[in-house]
Amino acid sequence: MDLFSHYLQRSQESIGDRTREEMRFDKEVLRWLRKGKKIQKAIERANKKYPKEALEVDKKTINDVSAHYDYILEHEDIMKKMH
Repeated sequence: MDLFSHYLQRSQESIGDRTREEMRFDKEVLRWLRKGKKIQKAIERANKKYPKEALEVDKKTINDVSAHYDYILEHEDIMKKMH
């Protein structure tokens, strides 16, 4: 397995399977993060736009959620560079 295939496999394991609605929610969070908003504000904005997919975060979970979205941002940047 080449390095890129290995990366794709690992990224799929990290990001996981997502429904179309979850992907829309994630894109909304990422959009606000790219605009410089903090994770809490980005989630609040996405929760308003997609209430059925709303995330509830608190002080115990915010760091894990933030790391997840940081990973997705980095993954998207890598994929753009590869294409």
